[in-house]
Amino acid sequence: MLDKYVVPVIKPALAKVAVACQNRGWTADQVTVVGFFIGLLSVAALALGAPLLALVFLLLNRLADGIDGELARQQTPTDAGGFLDISLDFIFYALFPLGFAIADPASNALPAAVLIASFVGTGASFLAFSSMAAKHNVQHPDFDYKGLYYLNGLAEGTETVLFFVVMCLLPDYFVTLAWAFAFICAVTALNRVWFGYLTIRRQENE
Repeated sequence: MLDKYVVPVIKPALAKVAVACQNRGWTADQVTVVGFFIGLLSVAALALGAPLLALVFLLLNRLADGIDGELARQQTPTDAGGFLDISLDFIFYALFPLGFAIADPASNALPAAVLIASFVGTGASFLAFSSMAAKHNVQHPDFDYKGLYYLNGLAEGTETVLFFVVMCLLPDYFVTLAWAFAFICAVTALNRVWFGYLTIRRQENE
C-alpha cells in the first residue's frame, strides 16, 4: 500500500549508492546474495535474543535490496537476476519470524508459524499472478520498473519492513504484532487472489 509512495522518494539516494557500487566492480547479483546473507545474520541475532543487533542487519539487508535493483537498471537487467532477487526476498521474509520462534518457542512459535503461513499466501498470490500477467502482457503503471508485475495490497515491502522494525524494537510485543500482521497479510492474499482471478478472466475474454 505504501510502496508506490515510498519508493520514488528513496530511489534517487539508492541510485547514487548503486553508482558507487558499480564503480567498485559490484554486480547486482552479488549485492543480492550479500544482502541475503546479512539477512540471515538478522535471523540468527533474533534467535540469540539480540533484537537490536538484528535490527541493524535487517536494515542493511533492506538497503542491499534497494541497491541491487538500482544497480541492475544501471547495468543490464536480467531475468535470472530478477528471479534471484525475488526468491531470496521471500525466503528472508519467511525466515525472519523464525528467529523469534527460536528465541522463545513457548510464546512465539504459534504466532510465528501463522505469520509465516500468511506470507505463503501473499507470496504465492503475488508470484502466481505475476507469471500470468507476463503471459497476458498486463502492466502496472506504478511499478513499471519492476522485473515482475508488482501486485500491490495492504501488505507490501514497506509495511513488512515497518512491522519487522517494530518487532525488533519491541520484542515483548512480538505475539501481538505477529497476529496483527498475519491478519493484514491474509486480507492481502485474499484480495490478490480475487483481483488476480478477475483480471486474468477479463484478459482471456478480450
